[in-house]
Amino acid sequence: MSQEQTAAAGVTRAAADDDSEPAAEQMQVLEFELGGERYCVDIDYVSEIVDRGSVTKVPNAPEFVEGVMDLRGRTTSIVNPKTLLNVEGDDTEAGRIVIFDASKFEDEAAVGWMVDEVFQVIRVSMDDVEEPPMERGDFIEGIVRREDDLVVWITPTKATEA
Repeated sequence: MSQEQTAAAGVTRAAADDDSEPAAEQMQVLEFELGGERYCVDIDYVSEIVDRGSVTKVPNAPEFVEGVMDLRGRTTSIVNPKTLLNVEGDDTEAGRIVIFDASKFEDEAAVGWMVDEVFQVIRVSMDDVEEPPMERGDFIEGIVRREDDLVVWITPTKATEA
């Protein structure tokens, strides 16, 4: 894959010194908070971020589905990832909704996750991503090690299937 193709796919390679090994791949991720902990998703999955609006409850929906909302004329399922991922923590009410690109989901469903707070888009070196220390669901890509904390990297399409 050429450098241009790699960059277009959302993956960039850092410049390497002449005598060193090739630098690790870098990915861009959106970092957010759930229950006092930090999580991230590959930015390629994210369509937009919106303020929490009115959510209509849907009878007999799975426990992790808070309801649906109309987002620019499309009915969008709103998921509570705290319930989906069994995240405990404070009872902060979600203030933002991360809307995912429907084309990334097998059924092309419009899905959004209620999150406590959205922080930033950051570049993550794949050298800083570790395997989770215990058995986990397929939706956890890894743990991003940073200077002062750890961030759990999730694949939203796999988490919703869990």
